[in-house]
Amino acid sequence: MDIASIVKELNLTVACGDEFLSREVTGGYVGDLLSDVMANSQAGYLWITRQTHQNVVAVASLKDLAGIILVQGKGPENDTREKATNEGVPILVTKLSSFETAGKLYKLIV
Repeated sequence: MDIASIVKELNLTVACGDEFLSREVTGGYVGDLLSDVMANSQAGYLWITRQTHQNVVAVASLKDLAGIILVQGKGPENDTREKATNEGVPILVTKLSSFETAGKLYKLIV
């Protein structure tokens, strides 16, 4: 399933990266500890987190993640949005919790 379909189904807001919504999503990973995400996520995954700082973009780029979903209605910081735009990492926002977002994403892609 591509990111654009997930955005529509989960009613996500696209904070940046509109041009990358055709990327295929192969799974998801939930975590707020950057080292854990680096060690355990896989290329093509959507990363669900509440972290909004620019280091999330560095991790997403390093791991070739499909994108980032920020939960609890928190949008990315300005420097995060700028870095994500420059590195081609779409950032999506939802008001839902990580738990709810992960459950809905799982149902969509499995």
